[in-house]
Amino acid sequence: MTAVPLRRILHLDMDAFFAAVELLRRPELKGKPVVIGGRGDPTRRGVVSTATYEARAFGVRSGMPLRTALKLCPTAVFLPVDFAEYHRYSGRFKTVMRSVSPQMEDRGIDEAYLDLTALDRSSEAIAGEIKDRIRAETGLTCSIGIAPNKLLAKMASEMQKPDGLTILAPEDVAARIGPLGVRKVPGIGPKTEARLAQMGVQTVGELAAVPVEALVGQFGRAYGVFLYEAARGIDEDPIVTHWEPRQRSRETTFQEDTGDWQTIARTIAALAREVAEDLRGEGYRARTVGIKLRFADFETHTREKTLPAPVDAELPIRKAAFECLGRLKLDRRVRLLGVRVGELSRADAT
Repeated sequence: MTAVPLRRILHLDMDAFFAAVELLRRPELKGKPVVIGGRGDPTRRGVVSTATYEARAFGVRSGMPLRTALKLCPTAVFLPVDFAEYHRYSGRFKTVMRSVSPQMEDRGIDEAYLDLTALDRSSEAIAGEIKDRIRAETGLTCSIGIAPNKLLAKMASEMQKPDGLTILAPEDVAARIGPLGVRKVPGIGPKTEARLAQMGVQTVGELAAVPVEALVGQFGRAYGVFLYEAARGIDEDPIVTHWEPRQRSRETTFQEDTGDWQTIARTIAALAREVAEDLRGEGYRARTVGIKLRFADFETHTREKTLPAPVDAELPIRKAAFECLGRLKLDRRVRLLGVRVGELSRADAT
């Protein structure tokens, strides 16, 4: 019987990607705390998309309000998000990755997985080639993790940032993954971290010592089993080279909370138009339309409507969005509005 080769999965994560691209265009900012987010104005609403490592040393983190980032780091340089430029650089580093192996899973603008199992070169040689070619093609650095599965590869890519390379073997899990905090496991967020802390669990190794029955009792069967396996470095998820999107959405946060109906209506109409344009541009139709509304006190509501047939035109999407809006009581000022479409299908499907 032929032995099944041990999987070799590579996870690549670009280092402070948006900020790194901006520093290529503004080399005079190298070595300074730089924050990328929103329109680049920390006195207005917006969140941090990324920051240089110099800004992170002050506690600035992705998802943080720009105003908070300014308080933490008053000397930071704030720049607006330029998605068109970031997507251009994203395409360039992913072209390098696909030339090494066509078995690539695109995980977003700044990261991807490669399956190296069928390649006959060493992991070190492959990773070195990818890093050198990306640097030559883009001027950017990346961090790479290589392990027997996607979960461990992603964790490995975070272990030696920036410009790092970490290779994990199955026997490394206890010694190198065990001491890490549970938040280092992809899929464990702050709420789970807090609940595990109440159980006396703070590290991955401590989580691995918890019986599966106890985890299932605390978190339910699906998530409990996930936690049990993840703590042991078990992950059988395959590399997915293509998948169909589940939904598309657009949303906006008002610079000032509003209770003006005309402003709300114009925003819903504009978001519906943008979502319809996204659908037609990508060749999809949607069967469901929903809205997201967040009041000034951060209370958030969603409503959804199922259409008789899939659509990609602005008019039915806008009409359904307003029907959803009509099911909410607008008794407070509004902070955020969003329009979402789901149950997507190919427009050319017969």
